[in-house]
Amino acid sequence: LCCQCGIPIPPNPANMCVGCLRAQVDITEGIPKQGTVHFCKQCERYLQPPGTWIHCSLESRELLALCLKKIKASLSKVRLIDAGFIWTEPHSKRLKLKLTVQKEVINGAILQQVFVVEYVVQSQMCEDCHRIEAKDFWKAVVQVRQKTVHKKTFYYLEQLILKHRLHQNTLRIKEIHDGLDFYYSSKQHAQKMVDFLQCTVPSRSKSSQRLISHDIHSNVYNYKSTFSVEIVPICKDNVVCLSPKLAQSLGNMSQICVCIRVTSTIHLIDPRTLQIAEIDGNTYWRHPFHSLFHPKQLEEFIIMDINRVHEKKKGAGAGARSNKHTLAEAWVRKTSELDTDHQYFCSTHLGHILNPGDLVLGFDLANCNLNDEFANKMNPHSIPDVVLIKKSYDRSKRQRRRNWKLKELERDREATDTDDERQYQDFLEDLEEDETIRKNVNIYRNADIPVESDTDDDGAPRISLAEMLEDLHISQDATGGEGAEMLT
Repeated sequence: LCCQCGIPIPPNPANMCVGCLRAQVDITEGIPKQGTVHFCKQCERYLQPPGTWIHCSLESRELLALCLKKIKASLSKVRLIDAGFIWTEPHSKRLKLKLTVQKEVINGAILQQVFVVEYVVQSQMCEDCHRIEAKDFWKAVVQVRQKTVHKKTFYYLEQLILKHRLHQNTLRIKEIHDGLDFYYSSKQHAQKMVDFLQCTVPSRSKSSQRLISHDIHSNVYNYKSTFSVEIVPICKDNVVCLSPKLAQSLGNMSQICVCIRVTSTIHLIDPRTLQIAEIDGNTYWRHPFHSLFHPKQLEEFIIMDINRVHEKKKGAGAGARSNKHTLAEAWVRKTSELDTDHQYFCSTHLGHILNPGDLVLGFDLANCNLNDEFANKMNPHSIPDVVLIKKSYDRSKRQRRRNWKLKELERDREATDTDDERQYQDFLEDLEEDETIRKNVNIYRNADIPVESDTDDDGAPRISLAEMLEDLHISQDATGGEGAEMLT
């Protein structure tokens, strides 16, 4: 019989029934039944004392371990058998843990008990989010510069950063006249950005740091780091003059070449032989060269006659040739000189898209002063009269039928230049014309512009619907509200 209430029980060392034993002994005494968990709403992380913030989903093993660590000292006197969550509303700011513990009590009897610990989720902004909100507190800055008139490379770089989501750790992005500044809360994030830039565009970098404060007792130093990244001053559609040594090392190319693309390397083509070459950043800085013209100096020519050259004998030591271009010889005339009989003869790599009567943009080398150290030393007979760059289309018609769009980085602008819009339109046209660059850019469909039929198509290159992504808009739900979690 139970020594307290007298009911018959199986024999046990305490000679008491379970009810009386629980009334006499509470094995959960000293274990807190309530606690507090700190949660950052900006980055959705939980605080793991003393100063670590970790990502945990609701009812996950990580969140369970974090909650148990808060009462770990109290659980040392009992044996934890089981632990799990009791379901609560996601927006209730409450976490409930159901714990099962055992402990040896009177005369060696083992008592098992189930109890609930409730945690209140309190909002607290973490240090990283606090620095982001402050916007003025930064530990490292990456200064990206390119000494060119055109911003094509920066527009391409912006799309790469958006695609790879490297802008998430930035405190602030500031745009100035010749580049961008990226501010970061830690040196590691800035170094990651520098590594990304060196892999995506031909560039060189150097770093420096400035001492802000120093604690002599704990030997703690506080630095502000600056990373300077200089991108090569060559853009797409530039005409360049290589040094004789570099041209020879690239397979005896002509010194006058056209830049057809800038990715992680500079892609050059010889308009007279279709020979192509790639120059990385290290090679460029060892043998630097410059653009002979600015994009504003492009002139419009009309094709009077064109003959495609099917076979061209390779020179000694010649390198690879382009399969996407066709070599042709053309007679052209400036549209500003149509009242005269003056024509120019030139070789071009655009034979696959040019026909008599087409308008084409190019540079006039015959009637200009070339202020370049390598071009001035060249034989005048080796310099072509005209270098054709790209076919000319009606820009207003291309803008009207452009049924796609790009996303942009949120950045602080010092001053808006009227020339920026024209340069941005040039970049959009380059995307339409170059499929290789297009693969590295997220292009979104613009539902506001209807898809036109191809009956009035003038042959301008366009982006197919298969290459476009649907733009995702998450609207505010009337039931859950902004930021509410969706339960399935």
